[in-house]
Amino acid sequence: MANTEQSKKRARQNEKRFQINKARRSRIRTYLRKVEEAIASGDKTAATEALKTAQPELMRGVTKGVFHKNTASRKMSRLAARVKALG
Repeated sequence: MANTEQSKKRARQNEKRFQINKARRSRIRTYLRKVEEAIASGDKTAATEALKTAQPELMRGVTKGVFHKNTASRKMSRLAARVKALG
């Protein structure tokens, strides 16, 4: 348990950031799931649109520190390749 004022404040800040990052991660996963579902249905136009909306969300997660840059790039690359292969 935190004893000093500084450590108590830090604990409060950590909890607040955790909640924000958790919500952001969940939001990004929702966008990625929409792309996955569009790919599974075989609808290339829907998959392309879903991918276009998911990309900025994923990259925003990178700038906010939720995901590593290479992780986001890898996910986008793999999804784009799967969408391209639909045609």
